Amino acid sequence: MSSEEFAKVDRRRLIVFRQEFDLAVKRVFDSLVALALIAILAPLFAIIAGLVRVKLGSPILYSQKRPGLGEKIFTMYKFRSMTNERDELGNLLPDQMRLTAFGAFLRSSSLDELPGLWSVLKGDMSLVGPRPLLIEYLDFYTPEERRRHTVRPGLTGLAQVSGRNNLPWDDRLQADIQYVANRNLLLDLRILLLTLIKVLRKEGIDVVPSTRIGKLSEVRRHHASSEFS
Repeated sequence: MSSEEFAKVDRRRLIVFRQEFDLAVKRVFDSLVALALIAILAPLFAIIAGLVRVKLGSPILYSQKRPGLGEKIFTMYKFRSMTNERDELGNLLPDQMRLTAFGAFLRSSSLDELPGLWSVLKGDMSLVGPRPLLIEYLDFYTPEERRRHTVRPGLTGLAQVSGRNNLPWDDRLQADIQYVANRNLLLDLRILLLTLIKVLRKEGIDVVPSTRIGKLSEVRRHHASSEFS
């Protein structure tokens, strides 16, 4: 093996070592921050849980299966923000009809996301990363877009500070890919700071996101049918 080949191998080893080191630091950072926030915000957790119980009933938490790291399915938790109202056939009413003023406040302030700190502490999620989307979307990603599942999903991410719920799907997924390619602790800190600013300013909020840009599965199906029509 030539000296140039040795140098290439060394560079690859250095890159792998740096990536593994960054992941380890990120995991420690996530755990410490999540633990601290859970302890500090425990009274707020209790207040919100009580209000949800009084205003919306049980259950207090909303849970849903989502794909995470390596497309492994995990359970994501939020404070419940909608009622269980149904039509005469027993079907749930559309989201916008079940969302109360209190639920809209929880969503617009991102307080509904607080239970996600438990997922961060467990290792299912990270503070920063691509947002965990619906399982049904897995069949509609391009090979490049599937790279979003090579890292843990986040409570917030580059897409969220770039437009929150108002970005078109292609732009949102491209932001996820950009984050995966350039992730580091400084970028995470910047995204966390920008997230806090946007939440306080209530920028880019759509409390029922699917009503504005549609579901990814529906958008991609429509695009595919348009190409063949």
